[in-house]
Amino acid sequence: MLLALVAIYLVVSIGIGLVAAKEVHSARDYITAGRHLPMSVVLAMVFATWFGAETVLGNAGAFLRDGLGGLISDPLGAGVCLMLFGLLFARPLYRMNLLTLGDFFRRRYNRGIELVLSVCIVVSYLGWVAAQITALGLVFNMLSNETISQGWGMVLGAGVVLLYTLLGGMWSVAVTTFVQMIVIVAGLLYVTWIANDMANGVSTVIAHAVDADKFNLAALGASWRDMLTWVAAFFTMALGSIPQQDVFQRVNSSGNERIAVWGTTLGGFVYILFALVPIYLAYTALVIDPDMVTLLANAGEGEPSQRILPTLVMKHMSTVTQVIFFGALLSVIMSTASGTLLAPSVTFSENVAKSFFPQMNDGQLLWVSRATVVVFTLLVTWYALTSDATIHEMVVRAYRITLAGAFVPLVAGVFWKRANELGGALAVCFGLTTWVVGEILIHIEAISDLIEPQVYGLFASAIGMLLGVALGGCAAQTPGGSPANA
Repeated sequence: MLLALVAIYLVVSIGIGLVAAKEVHSARDYITAGRHLPMSVVLAMVFATWFGAETVLGNAGAFLRDGLGGLISDPLGAGVCLMLFGLLFARPLYRMNLLTLGDFFRRRYNRGIELVLSVCIVVSYLGWVAAQITALGLVFNMLSNETISQGWGMVLGAGVVLLYTLLGGMWSVAVTTFVQMIVIVAGLLYVTWIANDMANGVSTVIAHAVDADKFNLAALGASWRDMLTWVAAFFTMALGSIPQQDVFQRVNSSGNERIAVWGTTLGGFVYILFALVPIYLAYTALVIDPDMVTLLANAGEGEPSQRILPTLVMKHMSTVTQVIFFGALLSVIMSTASGTLLAPSVTFSENVAKSFFPQMNDGQLLWVSRATVVVFTLLVTWYALTSDATIHEMVVRAYRITLAGAFVPLVAGVFWKRANELGGALAVCFGLTTWVVGEILIHIEAISDLIEPQVYGLFASAIGMLLGVALGGCAAQTPGGSPANA
């Protein structure tokens, strides 16, 4: 019965996405929803940017293992990223009326930088989307009492998300996400209320966490190596996620500039607050069934720790509560998966394919975008099926390349009128080269504790930009002759 009810919910979600697809008449409609989305929808989409498998399943296990220290990258870093993007980047980028973030790099620098950084952005999504596909496989496996293997669950989940994303693009993502966010908020709050009652109230849960030393941040400064690890984790998510198409896409779909700024900023704030709900819910599991949680949480970084919340619901709650929880969980994953599936696909079609076929018209761009969605779905599903990384590991690895290669060119291009093509090229070259060398060296045991490759790549990229500006001489201007930070 549980699986049947969840299946009905999936069919309804697909139907909503297909209805929204009727609004797609051009590539711009497909990529930016015609820039017509209201505040409520933009806020819901921004909130859903990272409120996915990592937030509900990965962060819960991380907090149970590492306390507050396990949350430094997500939700803290992720939420800060969204607020920074809204307050600093949304207004100038929205005014440029771009289709993708790659278009900015072409206009501000040149096609070579556009191509390289667009490829970096696409590659960064492999781990992130694969994490959502992995989570879908886990959910379908548990819902079917393991009748459906996790591998086939991944294939099924990927197919559902592909269906409505393929046809409706950003319109389908926007409308389904808005509906799914209502289900997420209502569902998780209801399940948390039930679990809280079973755990004898908030005071009991908080007291248990305090006694277990989960709020102790002293470990963050225990040694310089620990400090570097936490700083790297925070920077990777908070800064490395800024030059990302999914964040930009949500901003760029806004109905006006005010919505772009405040929908994104408030979305980041709401994300941090509501991300605490599944973390609290997971800790109630420790109070309700400590043996089960201890067994799963201490299973290392592997899959068992990701099963804490689903196991709590399946083992201790009614069928109605199970339907509500798994409906909310599927909404969480699908809303994130659809947006992050569309983002790299349109980046590839607009900034990579179009670089080789510049005469592509609007209809051809729309066709290529949809074809790329299919190919990328197959690629990330294959990656999810073959990778032994956990959901948490996939997400953590995702933004290293964009922190090292794309963050400095974006910041300098938006806010520094002297940033030029040479500075952009050296920033990309220095940053990516340093990061790649660091990723190689990190596997050498004698120096592995000294390396956070993406952070060194970030500093090398900044040095490259400064050097390029110093050598380049005259100040660079944005298209139309106005300063980049005007």
